[in-house]
Amino acid sequence: MTAVAESTVHDTSQIPAPEGSLTVTVKIQRFNPEIDDEPHWESYDVPALPTDRVLNLLMNIKNYVDGTLSFRRSCAHGICGSDAMQINGINRLACKVLVKDLLAKKGKQTTITVAPIKGLPTMKDLYVDMEPFFEAYRAVKPYLIAYGNEPTRERIQSAADRERFDDTTKCILCACCTSSCPVYWADGSYFGPAAIVNAHRFIFDSRDEGAEERLDILNDAEGVWRCRTTFNCTDACPRGIQVTKAIQEVKRALLFKRV
Repeated sequence: MTAVAESTVHDTSQIPAPEGSLTVTVKIQRFNPEIDDEPHWESYDVPALPTDRVLNLLMNIKNYVDGTLSFRRSCAHGICGSDAMQINGINRLACKVLVKDLLAKKGKQTTITVAPIKGLPTMKDLYVDMEPFFEAYRAVKPYLIAYGNEPTRERIQSAADRERFDDTTKCILCACCTSSCPVYWADGSYFGPAAIVNAHRFIFDSRDEGAEERLDILNDAEGVWRCRTTFNCTDACPRGIQVTKAIQEVKRALLFKRV
């Protein structure tokens, strides 16, 4: 589905305007499958402080103007990953993006466009069906695999061994990386960056014994070899994970059979 050009403008006079606020236009892609044939744009002129997050603006629109506006959010601190969406065309977490970083230059009117992330079915407005994403995540066995008897003490790991996979432990499963990938847009059967990142986290864990199982899974036609190294995933990650680097390390592990 492609959003149509028309945009509905709403009355937002009931939103409180704090001292020092300025007015920004929030243009949201709306879609209600019960009444809409395709997505469309709706605009809201919203008072905002430069220190506000985009999530604050969305909450004000929902609370004061249109309670039917639908989006996911939870912690509002960039940890849960719930509020991933396209903001000005880039995958971001709405709770991490400050209004001051989106202001137009030279006093021009600021317009912030907000749309759902791509590559996953839109269920309503800004939230998408995450099940295909989590299906790929589960498929790579993202948990510690250890054979034999359970140890009588904790599994010891050196600081150097922990550092080997430290970067990929930061993933919060927001889907920003996967839904920024052109290969994933074209073919949803590709595992996607997030699944590979979470496989990496255990493949290179010195305590884990399931590396070969995961590498066999990722050696599939829909696995790591579909990656085209565009770096979209790395640019989109709100946690700063070197996603493309992790994918390349998994490729090298497959090529040289060395973890």
